[in-house]
Amino acid sequence: MNDDEGSVTIEAAFGIAVLVMVAAMIVAALATLAAQIQAVDTAGAAARAHAIGEGFEPARGTVSVSENDAWVEVQAKVPAPLGTMVATARFPAENTAGASR
Repeated sequence: MNDDEGSVTIEAAFGIAVLVMVAAMIVAALATLAAQIQAVDTAGAAARAHAIGEGFEPARGTVSVSENDAWVEVQAKVPAPLGTMVATARFPAENTAGASR
């Protein structure tokens, strides 16, 4: 078996498979980046809402709120293709007389 018949077909198949895998990884990386941006936005919005005494329901993911006398701290977790993206935001608590938190 000294001829090279079919070698171009095999090389092309491997090349296409590698290109598909690289494209899939790029798409997954972009989706993960978008999830990180969403986690940052969600954490900030939830911290602001909780600081003024309003409720907040994230569109995607979960939020956990901790509060002391002066600050509201929120941790947002958003699922992504390459793991769970986590972001934290702190916002000063406002004095809202009569508002329940």
